Amino acid sequence: MKHVHLVLAILAAGLVAGCANPSRSRDLANPKVPAQVLAQQVCSNCHGVAGTSVSPNFPNLAAQTPAYIVGQLKEFKSHGREDPAGFEYMWGISRSLTDEQIDGLAAYFSSQTPSHRPAEADPNLAAAGKAIFTGGLPAKNVPACMSCHGNAGQGNDAFPRLASQHVDYIVKQLIVFQRTDERPKGAMMKAIVHDLSPEDIRNVAAYLQTLG
Repeated sequence: MKHVHLVLAILAAGLVAGCANPSRSRDLANPKVPAQVLAQQVCSNCHGVAGTSVSPNFPNLAAQTPAYIVGQLKEFKSHGREDPAGFEYMWGISRSLTDEQIDGLAAYFSSQTPSHRPAEADPNLAAAGKAIFTGGLPAKNVPACMSCHGNAGQGNDAFPRLASQHVDYIVKQLIVFQRTDERPKGAMMKAIVHDLSPEDIRNVAAYLQTLG
């Protein structure tokens, strides 16, 4: 009987040690948990282990610019970003992240290779969207998207990568910029997309999803 008790005690100790091991932890309130562990065990539930999300409700993060990821995580943490799809998930998740963890998450996802998927939209829409992305809409005072986001949608520092992003996600975010003040750091975008029609928005989103 003593032998059985000893074995059980050892197993129990091992389980406790495993739960306390930061390399296997999902404890968002523990500053000792490495960012890569959080990325692979927490963030991956929505964004994928390699930053490619399955659901169009969640953005792809693979190859996203580090500065943009850092900025958005800090906006969520401070409750500066209030769009519903964001605060419902990200306010709680980002609440206790340290600056070191935030920087580490940005480094992890920005280093992932994006996975290109077949376009979700009509090729004709994408063609119309390409014209807006590369040339803007002069009649509506809308500049070319590529002037900030790169000629291949690859992003530029605080301007996010848009290439291969989900159509539905892009549409929702452009509408947030256009019709609300839920992303106050996006005041520039509010002015830019103000005069885009629903068709313009859908076309641009369709084109961005085709970019690899």
